[in-house]
Amino acid sequence: MTQTLTLSADFRKIVEAQMDRTIQGIEATFFAIMEKQKISPQEVKEEMNSLQENFTVLFQKWSLEILYTLLLKKSSSFGGLKKILEVNSRTLSDKLKLLNSRGYIERNVQTGPPLRVTYTLSAKGKNTVLLALPLLYYSTTIV
Repeated sequence: MTQTLTLSADFRKIVEAQMDRTIQGIEATFFAIMEKQKISPQEVKEEMNSLQENFTVLFQKWSLEILYTLLLKKSSSFGGLKKILEVNSRTLSDKLKLLNSRGYIERNVQTGPPLRVTYTLSAKGKNTVLLALPLLYYSTTIV
């Protein structure tokens, strides 16, 4: 993305208030689970380590761009993604296979003629992209 998202002051307050409520809810849920299930800090550390593989996939070049494009477009063909992202075919093919194998996107084949393949976000992919939005927002916000 080459352009910075600019929000009006009123809209920024609404977005920040909603994100604060969401983060507080996640924090409260996290601590309630830890207390109820008697989870130790070591077990949390082990669980976080298991997320490393997913973070590695998501933070590879083009992964988030593909997911955000599918969030905005709802569905796209290979050629459509290639044109929007300006990425070479081999790289895009590799990333789509990886994201599909991890359950972030769905590959939909429509028999033809002609044969058509479209890509959409899975529920996991949509939730992942939406959870990453606050990270993007806060990383570009001047404190």
